[in-house]
Amino acid sequence: MKQLQMDKNDAKGKQKANLKKKFKPGKKQKGKQKAKPDKDSDESEDERGTVPLKETRISDEPIPKKSKWTNKQRVLVLCARGINHRDRHLMRDLRTLMPHHRAEPKMERWKTLSVVNEMSEMKHCNKVVLFEGRRKRDLYMWLANAGVGPSVKFLVENIHTMGEMKLTGNCLRGSRPLLSFSEDFTKQPHLVLIKELLVQIFGVPNHHPKSQPFIDRVITFTYLDNRIWYRHFQILSEDGGLTEIGPRFVMNPIKIFSGSFGGDPIWENADYQSPAKHRQMLRKAASEKYLQRTKKKVDQQVNAPKNTHKLIPHGDIFRDDVDKRAKVLLKQEQKQEKLQQEREKIEKRQKIMAERDAMRKLKLATAKKSASSKKLPTRKELARKREGDDRGAKKTFNGVKKGAKGAKGKKMANVK
Repeated sequence: MKQLQMDKNDAKGKQKANLKKKFKPGKKQKGKQKAKPDKDSDESEDERGTVPLKETRISDEPIPKKSKWTNKQRVLVLCARGINHRDRHLMRDLRTLMPHHRAEPKMERWKTLSVVNEMSEMKHCNKVVLFEGRRKRDLYMWLANAGVGPSVKFLVENIHTMGEMKLTGNCLRGSRPLLSFSEDFTKQPHLVLIKELLVQIFGVPNHHPKSQPFIDRVITFTYLDNRIWYRHFQILSEDGGLTEIGPRFVMNPIKIFSGSFGGDPIWENADYQSPAKHRQMLRKAASEKYLQRTKKKVDQQVNAPKNTHKLIPHGDIFRDDVDKRAKVLLKQEQKQEKLQQEREKIEKRQKIMAERDAMRKLKLATAKKSASSKKLPTRKELARKREGDDRGAKKTFNGVKKGAKGAKGKKMANVK
């Protein structure tokens, strides 16, 4: 009992000693005072609770305002190591055109694509644009809805950046674009899904803090030849005048996956051909051309005629025995000479016959002309002709006799 009393006295003494210690007064905080707990906790909660709404509202009361920036889409734009300088400039151009983007340094090659979902969560992004390079030649682009899906893989072709093209178009940095799509995007189901992804990624949200409240440019997506063609224009006038700004590229869709950077493939392009295989086909075609050329040369050598043109008339003499060949050639020459002589005779006969025919024709023609020019004589003319003929015959007879006598006299004179 004595021990218990001693313990109690010690405890009281310690308590008294502790109470005698002086504490420094604490600094009073302005405006902040600790609320003392009430006895009736239920009553205090009812008093501090929300005020119940009125059954009727007066029309003059102001309507509670909402924040203007409701569509809070953020796009993570990044690339993997191994892309070309031109691909890097294309990524930079797309970043300048999208004020709602978030940048990220290059991703290592050994990392899997699932890491991109974690990066988008850390950056508070809803959409992702990822560029992958292969062999410093080919560029692949992923468009994905982060975390949920779906995701689309494209092969980017025919890249032309803004700095490379040097076009005349220009627009306000951070302005909102109009997105125009061709009619084909409403006809096929996989194109409808791609269109929705493109709208959510490339469309700048209204009242975004980094955007400008102007619409002075147009981004067109046209579906042609199983590819999507991207073009960027500036609006010059309300009538529809446009000038191209750039960049421009072509997206060839490869696959659509149900998840974000993975999952089951929903759609696959049957007409797609990888660029490596395309280059292999071109190399094969070039090698086939060389093989065809060599085959032609071999065929020409095999099928070449053994007996070429006879350039020398006596070139076949030295083939067989010289005597036999000479006799054959002599016979051929003799035959040719005989044939030539016969031809000449026939030609001479033909010429003579042609001349005779021509003479006959001339005679006939002259006779016809003379007959047509002469007239039939009358009876008096015929009688006169007869009388004239008789007189002429007598004169000639007498003249012949006189001439004979004179010739005889001359001869006799010469003889004497």
